Amino acid sequence: MIFPSALMLGMHLWTPVADRVPVLNVEQVCQGIAQQGGSSFHDPAIAKERHNCITSEQEVRKQLVQRWSSFHATDRAACTAESEMGGDSSYTELLTCLEMARDVRGMRGTQAEPRAGPSHALKGSPPRRRVGPGQQPGQE
Repeated sequence: MIFPSALMLGMHLWTPVADRVPVLNVEQVCQGIAQQGGSSFHDPAIAKERHNCITSEQEVRKQLVQRWSSFHATDRAACTAESEMGGDSSYTELLTCLEMARDVRGMRGTQAEPRAGPSHALKGSPPRRRVGPGQQPGQE
């Protein structure tokens, strides 16, 4: 049996992934970006571009640390899983995912409000009848 005091001591060690900004390896994505911009693999500009990319990714991570709690927990978990799922990882991609998920939530929130009907529909007016093929309005 686990004693409550022992359980409470261990609780600080258990932190779900979505509760903190993940640590991503951006080296691979930055190397690929730098090589795309170079004229050859021996281009000296590649090292500078790679460095600039890594610096940029570190700045985006700082933004994520500051804004992390403002994103919905479900979105944090989903976007983190996506960013860690094989291939190249990027804080920029993670932030974009979180911002898009937040924006979709906002759109869904505004769409949940009742919409007004068409502007030409007047309250209390009878419904319009469909006109079948070969019929003129007013013919039945």
